Amino acid sequence: MSIINIASAEEMLFQSLFQRRAIEIDASVKSKTLDLGCGQVPRNPFKCNTTVGCDINSGHPLVVECDLFREKLPFETGDFSAITAFDFVEHVPRVSIGETTRFPFVELMNEILRVLRTGGYFYSRTPAYPHAEAFQDPTHVNIITDKTWPTYFCGDNPVGALYGFNGGFKLVFQGWHGFYLLTILQKI
Repeated sequence: MSIINIASAEEMLFQSLFQRRAIEIDASVKSKTLDLGCGQVPRNPFKCNTTVGCDINSGHPLVVECDLFREKLPFETGDFSAITAFDFVEHVPRVSIGETTRFPFVELMNEILRVLRTGGYFYSRTPAYPHAEAFQDPTHVNIITDKTWPTYFCGDNPVGALYGFNGGFKLVFQGWHGFYLLTILQKI
């Protein structure tokens, strides 16, 4: 069995996109990144000036405690230049049925859109269909495909609007690294 060095592959991806100017963080504005579901160590592949994490448990001064399935992000509108989600979105329920039917994944995408600056970037790394790794973890309740992001959250008329998504992203990059789908969206 070979070991995939995801960190090196992601670093090369970001370096390439920065060099090609496919990704530009405005250096004249104090840049800030948010890492969702980060655990104890928030990541900063966009090399922003400030790094903040958000997770259900916080034991680190840079990590804000928040239940991302049920709560709004505890940040101001337009607060971040970049937001990342490493091995996280597959854990966010698509539907929650109780007294009312909710769509936590769509709600989270609305919150990401809200706290992201116009022109800011959202990066997702997730095990995705058709790979078995998308299904093998029993806590994976949101199976992503290479069609999910562009169909439901990108363009002028995203399908996610049917479920309450109220914005739009532009697909900057999408590609596979092993069983991981790497996706970069830009807020339009």
